[in-house]
Amino acid sequence: MKFAALAAVLAALPALGQETPTVEPPVGVALAEGALVRGLDKVTGQTMDFELDQGESARLGRITITAGECRYPADDPSSNAFAWLTILDDAATEPVFQGWMIAAAPALNALDHVRYDVWLIRCSIPEG
Repeated sequence: MKFAALAAVLAALPALGQETPTVEPPVGVALAEGALVRGLDKVTGQTMDFELDQGESARLGRITITAGECRYPADDPSSNAFAWLTILDDAATEPVFQGWMIAAAPALNALDHVRYDVWLIRCSIPEG
């Protein structure tokens, strides 16, 4: 999926300030069971991978990563996954990140945190 097509798909999704989206995926986009997310502690250099089902959370140091929906091109499951993530910091009252993160271009909507980086690797797709 080219970036123009991905931008069109993202334009059909809810705004960043909204809760986890409930919109049906557009034609050609499939909904996955979960997401593979990678976290980096910039101080220690430690990376961790988290296989999260939709609604499941994982901890990396003082942050909690919660996966919402993960979507991917139905005709090419290994490319351009995008997932709704909510990231909470124990030191903050509001989420430090809440929105769609794109595997192919994580810098388009990235977590801005002094100690941690988090990015989407791919959607969890059942083998078969």
